[in-house]
Amino acid sequence: MLTNVVRRRLASEAMNQRVLIIEDEFLIALDVAETVEAMGLKVAGFASARKHALNLAAYADIALVDVNLSDGRTGPEIGRELAQEYGITVIFMTGNPEDVEDGVEGSLGVLTKPVMPDVVEKTIDYAIANRLGGMAIVPRELKVFRQNSH
Repeated sequence: MLTNVVRRRLASEAMNQRVLIIEDEFLIALDVAETVEAMGLKVAGFASARKHALNLAAYADIALVDVNLSDGRTGPEIGRELAQEYGITVIFMTGNPEDVEDGVEGSLGVLTKPVMPDVVEKTIDYAIANRLGGMAIVPRELKVFRQNSH
């Protein structure tokens, strides 16, 4: 059983999660940001290419990453770096899920675009629970990658 103190600490920690949006289509990025903010969470920033994404990594807990960005098909490598170097929970959002179907080391899973706001919300809830050791239902739209044990 969780005590009220632990439950409050987890809730407060959950609300402090910052989401980095790595997407080169501006309107999609804005839609995702609107959903994140409606959840009461902070957007850590926007990036459309690798260099900027890595510059913002220190400010994020969770990252939603497109596969194809303004500097090419750099999403999988960005996701791997964010997860391994910064401990960020990475979820890919792409129209080409087959590009990451074998999983990307350290990342949580992939959503196939277009992604509805309620799916973004459920997926972020799942990512937060996963980060903080809580429990949440995996959204059926999220293809979860098999986690390698370290």
